[in-house]
Amino acid sequence: MTTSLPLADVVAASQAVAGTRARSAKVAVIAELLRAADPDHLDAVVAYLAGDLRQRRTGIGWAALRDVPSPAAESRLTVDDVDAAFERIATLSGIGSQGARAAEISALFGAATAAEQHFLRALATGELRQGALDGVMIDAIAKASGVPVSLVRQAFMLRGSLPPVAVIALRDGAEALAEIGLEIGRPVQPMLAQSASSVVEAMAKVGGGEVAIESKLDGIRVQIHRYTDESGPQVRVFTRTLDDITARVPEIVDAAGVFDVRDGVFDGEAIALDESGRPRPFQETAARTSSRLSVETLQSRTPLSVFVFDVLQLDDEPVLTRPARERQQILEKAVPGQLRVQRVVSSDPRQAADFFADAIARGHEGVVVKGLDAPYEAGRRGGAWVKVKLRHTLDLVVLAAEWGHGRRSGLLSNLHLGARAGDADDADDAGDGGSAGSADAGGSGAFVMLGKTFKGLTDELLAWQTAELLRLETSRDAYTIYVAPELVVEIAFDGVQASSRYPGGVALRFARVLRYRPDKRAADADRLSDVLAIHTHGRSTPSAKE
Repeated sequence: MTTSLPLADVVAASQAVAGTRARSAKVAVIAELLRAADPDHLDAVVAYLAGDLRQRRTGIGWAALRDVPSPAAESRLTVDDVDAAFERIATLSGIGSQGARAAEISALFGAATAAEQHFLRALATGELRQGALDGVMIDAIAKASGVPVSLVRQAFMLRGSLPPVAVIALRDGAEALAEIGLEIGRPVQPMLAQSASSVVEAMAKVGGGEVAIESKLDGIRVQIHRYTDESGPQVRVFTRTLDDITARVPEIVDAAGVFDVRDGVFDGEAIALDESGRPRPFQETAARTSSRLSVETLQSRTPLSVFVFDVLQLDDEPVLTRPARERQQILEKAVPGQLRVQRVVSSDPRQAADFFADAIARGHEGVVVKGLDAPYEAGRRGGAWVKVKLRHTLDLVVLAAEWGHGRRSGLLSNLHLGARAGDADDADDAGDGGSAGSADAGGSGAFVMLGKTFKGLTDELLAWQTAELLRLETSRDAYTIYVAPELVVEIAFDGVQASSRYPGGVALRFARVLRYRPDKRAADADRLSDVLAIHTHGRSTPSAKE
């Protein structure tokens, strides 16, 4: 009988990884832990170190973790205990499930030490940021198993998940790992794109010469698998995170039915369009593909369209390694034009720029510039795909900041961002002694909170803002420093979505810090009306940056 690894060992490794910047040190710590774990329990260990749960959804939010029992005096939990508890929680549904979930959470946290409770809380809420990203985990698996890194990376791309790759590598070795290939019906990690600030820069990054320029749709990435079994033609649809959403997207299943193939794997985008063919707000597409309500009802309210832009396999032949120009030829024969993403092939920067402008005019995010000779690099953010988006920026006010974790311990990191309340016709009196609006305050102050971000901050900026925010401190709690609303920060973001979490009813998507603006007063910050205009029209009001 195998023995599960103590949870305390995983927590100690997580703390050690978070406490060092050196990649080699992170890899060494994780590799040592992987060697100590039994292969029968290794998948959960790898998931936890990567900051994930094996169970994709558990229904646990911050509210469910507010009143957990006091920590246990000594550690007695194993990884198997924790995994089994989360498995039971994930299967709860229906009448009485809320109470049963609370009881399971209470039992689990009551058996955990203070350090283990902190780890479990961050793990359950998706907030475990310890620096063990996929690249580090791949190196650690290779070091622990003695298998070449390139083989582990290839297996991860094609298998789509690190835990089973780690199990095979440590239990069965290189030969078994090499047998992992593209399998229809099992999703692979999608190829990703780098970013550029202009189409000209993107074309240069790809390598110059003739490239493909494709519309970048603001939808949900989907991987479509069509195959035939004893019951006849089948279709399965997966998200970028490899979740199976087939039952929720009958329109995509129907669309795949007209592909001129027997079997195939296709990469594309699902998106909700309005009656004129323009994209509806991203949140509507996201809600449609994640909701568990009646599919028929949702389909009538928010019908989805699908647009395909790549092919990974056709019938019995994987085509990932073939050049993009050949894959496009295959795609054009297999998928009708109205179901393919719009594209142009050109070496002319002016033509590419015109295509970008047209994509923006049609309501899309921008374009993706693609090299024509590149293979499909599953799971990689290589240089063959480069995205160019219309970047929104706002000047916002810092309302509070949360203490950082890991290598950011002791520094104020996660910023609470606020816009000026009111609209363009209001007097410019915000920022002179006004209070910060918050979710609790209902946004009644001079500023309305729009969300948080810890992204885009350099070490120098972290140190500077910590000193400045402590100077402006008005109050604090265990995690947060609240400050006088004086510091203006320029924030880049991808869009605005509806949100019941914040008092203005909206929140920023993928917000990141560009720079602080010492040349601006809080009264010069953007207004909530500017943000609402972006949410409504996808663009700033004329006054937003004047």
